[in-house]
Amino acid sequence: MTMGIVCGDYVFIVLALLGLSAIAEMMGSAFVIIKYLSAAYLIYLGINLLKSKAKSVDIEEAKPSTLFSNFMAGLLITLGNPKAILFYIGLFPAFVDIGEVSVTDTGLIMLVATLAFGSVNICYALLAVRAKKVFRSPNASNIINKTAGSIMVTTGAIVAAKS
Repeated sequence: MTMGIVCGDYVFIVLALLGLSAIAEMMGSAFVIIKYLSAAYLIYLGINLLKSKAKSVDIEEAKPSTLFSNFMAGLLITLGNPKAILFYIGLFPAFVDIGEVSVTDTGLIMLVATLAFGSVNICYALLAVRAKKVFRSPNASNIINKTAGSIMVTTGAIVAAKS
């Protein structure tokens, strides 16, 4: 499933870079507006996580499945999540000169995404197997939401502040 998620991220990375490059060329200096809208969106998502209420979660036993079905589930879940493309569109202007992105740069971005998101998702999967009881706890859910929300608000602020 993690490989499907990472491949879905690859699709969004390429779409975001190509789309942002085209928009940057068309809009010129007005591209700054997109940067601030993206920063505001990241902050909005973070605030929603910070304000969310903790819930306990009922975790069912996993049903047997094939590697292919797991891969496709990860891929389709990622491609069906519009927040993923918005995340990349919001993140790239802060760290990448969109007008100067090369094929090598795109490959490096994908490598970083693989290491960052792939390793995190694999760790999540391993931890979930071992920590079902912890994730059922509303307190643990609250901590996870507050941490993720804080990171998103901080990232949005960095995007807005970076010139």
